[in-house]
Amino acid sequence: MTAANRIKGSITALITPMKDGKLDEAAFRKLVSWQIAEGTNGLVPCGTTGESPTLSHDEHRRVIEICVAETAGRVPVIAGAGSNSTVEAIELTKFAKSVGADAVLSVTGYYNKPSQEGQYRHFMAVADAVDIPIILYNIPPRAIVEISVELMARLARHPNIIGVKDATANLMRPSRERHAIGKATHGKEWLLLSGEDGTALGYNAHGGHGCISVTANVAPRLCAEFQALCQKQDFVGALAIQDRLLPLHDALFTNPNPAPVKYAASLLGLCSAEVRLPLVEADEASQARVREALAFAGLK
Repeated sequence: MTAANRIKGSITALITPMKDGKLDEAAFRKLVSWQIAEGTNGLVPCGTTGESPTLSHDEHRRVIEICVAETAGRVPVIAGAGSNSTVEAIELTKFAKSVGADAVLSVTGYYNKPSQEGQYRHFMAVADAVDIPIILYNIPPRAIVEISVELMARLARHPNIIGVKDATANLMRPSRERHAIGKATHGKEWLLLSGEDGTALGYNAHGGHGCISVTANVAPRLCAEFQALCQKQDFVGALAIQDRLLPLHDALFTNPNPAPVKYAASLLGLCSAEVRLPLVEADEASQARVREALAFAGLK
């Protein structure tokens, strides 16, 4: 089975539990095991939700190491390995491969704002340097730059670049990408993963294969059931779960991610609500929205 075939459904963009300013390894291990027991189909350590910008390099590597070890092959691990430095991205990608990650999630652009050609050369350099499946991360609000449909079609020609996490919230993108990439690569299978919980239903209807989810940190079973229904093309059944989870999808972004989802996780006894500066813990209004949404979803 190819990496693209294994990576589908509900994939959790894991929070990184912290305690007194340090990585809470015990809580992280418990979180990983709980996710798998609840039906999660894959895990992403060291993404945006995992506070990768404020992890030291040693912590970043340790989080990936623990996730791979605790998962023990039960579900795919897609390690966050992006950087706005190509050299650093290659180093992180090599490390992810060395400890047994199944794939990497690769983002670039933030602060140095490369052109489409600069992004092309960056991602190609990573793909040429490390033989591991690479999922592009297209998130213009955080990365500043967008990976255009045309650029994605160019990158898809590389055998190591297998798909995209799409956080554009543009529901025309998956259909356009399938058309452009299929034409450019003579029908290569292209992995389409939503990066937006709220639009994942529509994304799947456009041919998506799943979602890298923030909400799945605290509602893993419901998110897994939702994705399973989408894969069966039971969009009516999926819509019922979507309606139940939508207030939570919204509540988890009332303050900058991951402060609200860490607060939600603390209410469920998963870890503390602690985040690292320059992020701060969710404010009172956000906390109230989270509590209401958890109750509405039947989670607390």
